[in-house]
Amino acid sequence: MIKVGFYQFCPVFGEVRANLHKIVEALERANADLLVLPELCTTGYLFTSQDEVNELAEPIPGPTTLFLENLTRRKNLWLVLGMAERVGANGRSPLRCYNSAVLIGPDGYRATYRKAHLFLEEKLYFVPGDTPFRVHDLGVARMGMLVCFDHFFPEATRALALQGAQIVCHPSNLVLPGKGQQITRVRAMENRIFWVLANRYGTEERGSKKLTYTGASQIVAPNGELLAQAPSDSESLQIVEISPSEADDKRVTAMNDLFADRRPEMYNLTR
Repeated sequence: MIKVGFYQFCPVFGEVRANLHKIVEALERANADLLVLPELCTTGYLFTSQDEVNELAEPIPGPTTLFLENLTRRKNLWLVLGMAERVGANGRSPLRCYNSAVLIGPDGYRATYRKAHLFLEEKLYFVPGDTPFRVHDLGVARMGMLVCFDHFFPEATRALALQGAQIVCHPSNLVLPGKGQQITRVRAMENRIFWVLANRYGTEERGSKKLTYTGASQIVAPNGELLAQAPSDSESLQIVEISPSEADDKRVTAMNDLFADRRPEMYNLTR
């Protein structure tokens, strides 16, 4: 058995240091093995220019990962968070920014996943991800990362599940009421995996732009049962105990195994 959870909060745009201190203060009281934070949780989400993205994005590993490593090492914790990643601009390659998820553990930085499916104006500021959907063995569980809109694409989750993922960690800034929470329950059921959705709440208003986030972060069992759910409009740290090995059983009836019953020769997924 392991303890997994999410921390739903409302980052302040551009206040990276304040957001990081808020995260650490909240997680100091957490007793967990694996915790997930929202998408772009160190910077805020509602960018208005490429210059803003370039200024707030960081290399990974870099200052943010180094800062959080003190927490993960001290608490023997695995942490997944969403942040803006900056790559290049070193004289040999152009500057590129990604909307990324980062895995940090008791031994420090482990991995980065770059969001493959960009949503709305993210396409103006970020480059689509170039890292494959990959499963990471934490010793206590096997997990994969997706970021927000990735959940709309069933192939992304199935790619992780086929590699043996038991848990999907899903940093998000969901703005379509109810949709993400509903879809991720379906993704958990159709792949028989645990799902930790870490959404943010609150409203960002910058110039003429305004977005309201739906909160309602949740943890879902392989059978689709909600193990935990946050309110839509307030901060929430929730942790539940799960047995990751439950996700290794793909049976939905005595005669139906979701993976054994697949017919990949009929799917033609190359289009």
